[in-house]
Parts: sequence; structure tokens; C-alpha cells
Amino acid sequence: MNPELLRIQQALRSLLKIVRTILSLKYVVLDGHFGNYPSAFMVKSENLELISKMRFDAALYELAKGEQTGPGRPKKYGKKVAVSKMDEKYLKSTSTKDNLRTEIYQGTLYNKEFAFALNVVIILKTNLLTQTQAHVILFSTDLELDYEKLIKFYSLRFQIEFNFRDAKQYLGLEDFMNIKETAVTNAVNLSFFMVNFSHGLLQSHRKKNQDFSVLDLKSYYRGYRYACETIKMLPQKPDGILLANIFQQIARLGAIHAVSSTADAP
Repeated sequence: MNPELLRIQQALRSLLKIVRTILSLKYVVLDGHFGNYPSAFMVKSENLELISKMRFDAALYELAKGEQTGPGRPKKYGKKVAVSKMDEKYLKSTSTKDNLRTEIYQGTLYNKEFAFALNVVIILKTNLLTQTQAHVILFSTDLELDYEKLIKFYSLRFQIEFNFRDAKQYLGLEDFMNIKETAVTNAVNLSFFMVNFSHGLLQSHRKKNQDFSVLDLKSYYRGYRYACETIKMLPQKPDGILLANIFQQIARLGAIHAVSSTADAP
């Protein structure tokens, strides 16, 4: 394993030491950069299963069929798989929307870079008007994993990236200037705590506006705070209806999308 995988293995072991006291984990999801045998070896050495993505031009082979004839090493690889013309026996689902057909195939296949067979899921999309095709090859070292779960688990990786994006863009992960271990740990933990906390706050707004974002949320509560501080300076507090309208209008300032619900006056 290269230095990058050794660092990841060390971080994974530290995580498992903490998490396994309360949770039983089975899968590690890594992006296509780690869709190779050394990464799979590293994950399996920790008694886990890898879910990742292969290169689009990865060569796949069926398992060898028939009995061994003659001396020598047993035959391991069968017929090479044509991803654009998959055998019907591997087809799991098909759907069509807006002249785009999506076919999902699953099978136990070999890739010559790996020392063992893989659970491979191929998502093949075909434009019915132009007949152009595009595909994605996902795989897992768990041969029993259902194709729907494999796709769903791999998709969760993007949510992790979105969390990092929100933490860096909105919640200070990219801005702190600490250099000592404890201070850095606290700053990072606070950023990700705020990611989780903000997602909880977003739920009520997204019931009425699905596009309501973290930036809208920050603008909403900033405006709410401005309104509170301004009203404290007034000699007489406005009546309830006017007060609610003031909060609603100020909470809209700076928002990209309309505030999903009326701000409540304190």
C-alpha cells in the first residue's frame, strides 16, 4: 500500500476504535480514485467491505465455465463483458424518461487487477433519439450486496462531500487560524456540528420551499437578530401584526430564495 492508503488505514482504525463501541459497521465507501485492488485489500484487512467505482473503460470478465481440461493452472477468466451490450441475464431493472433509457445490470465478475471476484453494478444510459450511451461501473467486495443498496450507499458519498462544502463555505472550516491540536479539533468539530444543526433548522423551511439553502438560513437569522436589536431601541414596542411584518421583511434581506415561513416575533 502507498503512503496515502497507509494514512487512510490509520484514520480508519482510529475511527473504528471509537465507533465500534456503539455501531456495527460493514462498508467503506470510497470514490473512483480508490477503485483498485490495493484499496480493496486495505479495507478488507480491517474486516470491512469496499464500495467504490471503476474506470469507465475497466475490463470485466465473467467467471470461467466448464471443467478444467488438461494439466496446468485452473482457468479463472471467462468471456469478456461488453458493457454497452450486456447479457440480459444480468439485467435487474430498466426505466425510460424523456427519451433516456436507464438499464441497471448486476453480476459477479472479474477484473484482472483484483485477486478476487467482485460484485459489479453497471448503470447504462441510452439516448433513444441519438443512440449515444454512457455508463458507470460501481462495485463492492461484498458479493451478496443487493444492487439497489450498492447504488444507494455509493450515493451517500456525495452527501459527505456536500457536508464538507457547507462547512468550508458557510461555517468556518476554511477560516480558522488555530495551529494547536486541541484548538484545531474544537474548530473542526464546531464546524461540522453547525452543519448538522443547520440541516435540522432547514427542515421546517424546506417543507414550504425545497430550494431553501444554508445561505438563506444565515440571512434569515441574521435579519432576525438585526430586527431584535433594532426593536429594543424603540421607545414603544409595535403591535403584534406590525412586529411580525417587520421580522418577515427584514428576514428576507440577503436571501437568495424567499423565506419559507413568517418569522415569529420574540
